[in-house]
Amino acid sequence: MGNGKTFRIKDYRGRRHLVLYFFPKDFTSGCTKEACSFRDRRAEIAGLDAEVVGVSYDTVDSHAKFADKYSLPYPLISDADSRIAKKFGVARLGGWLPTKRVTFVVDKQGVVRHVIHAELNIDLHIDEALAELKKIVAA
Repeated sequence: MGNGKTFRIKDYRGRRHLVLYFFPKDFTSGCTKEACSFRDRRAEIAGLDAEVVGVSYDTVDSHAKFADKYSLPYPLISDADSRIAKKFGVARLGGWLPTKRVTFVVDKQGVVRHVIHAELNIDLHIDEALAELKKIVAA
C-alpha cells in the first residue's frame, strides 16, 4: 500500500464492503476521470458501509503524487509485481502491460458480488458499484 503496509482483502472482512478498482496508469485522462469519480461519490459509498481502494502497477511515489494532485482520499495500492492483478485475472500479458480497467464489489464476507468490465465507459464503474452496494445493503 501507499503507506508501506501490505494490502489484504481479509483486513476488510467483517468490517466494510470493498470497491476494489484496477486502473491502467496514474495521470492518464481515463484513469484520472475514474479516480475522481470514486472521490466525488465517496460519501455515497461510505453511506453504504463500503470503502474504495484503487490498484495499478504504478509506484508508491507515483500514487502519492497522483493522490495529492487530485485529493484522492482513499488508498492506492502499488502492484508493481502484478501479484494482485494476476490473482484477480486483470493482468495483461502476464503483467507486462498495464492492468485491465475492472472494478470488483466485495461484500463484508469477502465474496466478490459484482465485477464491472469497461475499458472506455468510465462512469459505468462508479454507477454499477453503487447499484450493487445498494443491493447488498438492502438484502
